[in-house]
Amino acid sequence: METAEPVETGGPVDPGDEEAARLHRAGVWGGAARKLWHAPVDGTVGERLRELAGWAEAAGHGGAAPDAYGDGLVETLERRVAEELGLPDAVFFPTGTMAQQVALRCWAGRTGSPVVALHPLAHPEVHEGGALGAVSGLRTTHPTDAPRPPTAEEVRDHPEPFGTLMLELPLRDAGFVLPTWEELVEVVEAARERDAVVHFDGARLWECATHLGRGLSEIAGLADSVYVSFYKSLGGQSGAALAGPEDVMEEARVWRHRYGGQIFQQYPAALSALRGLDAELPRLPSYVAHARVVADAVREALAEAGTGWFRVHPEVPHTHQFQVWLPYSPETLTAAALAQTEATGTVLFRRWSAPGPGGPPGVARTELTVAAPGLEWTAEDVREAVRDFLSRLPGATGAGG
Repeated sequence: METAEPVETGGPVDPGDEEAARLHRAGVWGGAARKLWHAPVDGTVGERLRELAGWAEAAGHGGAAPDAYGDGLVETLERRVAEELGLPDAVFFPTGTMAQQVALRCWAGRTGSPVVALHPLAHPEVHEGGALGAVSGLRTTHPTDAPRPPTAEEVRDHPEPFGTLMLELPLRDAGFVLPTWEELVEVVEAARERDAVVHFDGARLWECATHLGRGLSEIAGLADSVYVSFYKSLGGQSGAALAGPEDVMEEARVWRHRYGGQIFQQYPAALSALRGLDAELPRLPSYVAHARVVADAVREALAEAGTGWFRVHPEVPHTHQFQVWLPYSPETLTAAALAQTEATGTVLFRRWSAPGPGGPPGVARTELTVAAPGLEWTAEDVREAVRDFLSRLPGATGAGG
């Protein structure tokens, strides 16, 4: 890989001003010439709007009328999602948090149980401020706290009754991990044996097909309802969809309005989602395949460098995203990542964070995503970037170039 031009940084940043530091990092990483993926915050407003407008014209949507309260392009997107997932109907939501609350509330009314069984690392438990209980009156229970999806035995033998089993596919905070197809089928069957319905948190369901070895419609067909995101994998601006039976989706539309999700116009989000379905969805299998090349190269470079303990998890990525763990503080690793990009114009790692509660001390982890820009990286490119990154850590000799 040729060395890119250094990134202009605009001068020093006050380390005590976290907002200025955040904007500085976003500008450096977003302006880098070489990266493994384009983050949702990369680029400028003008660039993003021009790109979307150009695609809309090329795809024949330029002459469409703006939507009003969910008609037009939003309805087009809903039909497309239902078709992709092989489900009867789909409803567009401004956020996945809202979509899943509505789904679980609808199922609670039908099952007569407000209890949702899900993993303690699932998105509603970690990233939504207790919204299921505070807003929707639901209660959660955990079939397992192991950092992996629950097994059929754990679901079948869970001592507390529940009306809905929610499965996050993949389980992001555990390392974007998935069950095998056979394990997933068994878990769903175990829930059915308990007369529970099954809801898939499929924010990243789009890239699960490679690992599971099945098409999207067959995967989605296991569940009673499925939520999907448009910005996490497809590069959309925002938005989500909930898909399932027609009667449940009709009720979901009522609750969407009650929750404040009946927004007057959403055509930019709908257009960017349609673009993602056209342009990104067909390429996701290639991203997953190349993520495995990248993960192998990262592991090889860390082992060759003699860094001591490290972790690439999963060893073989289940999707196009995976974790890397190193025995340094998050601040040290983030600073090294930023310094690498400022000096070389290349982004390998971005921000690092401490493990969650109960995690090992003295280590940090980051997430790597491989998308279209990453397909240009060879294994040696990755190893070279890892070596350069390590040279910028405390105690390293020399500097990367």
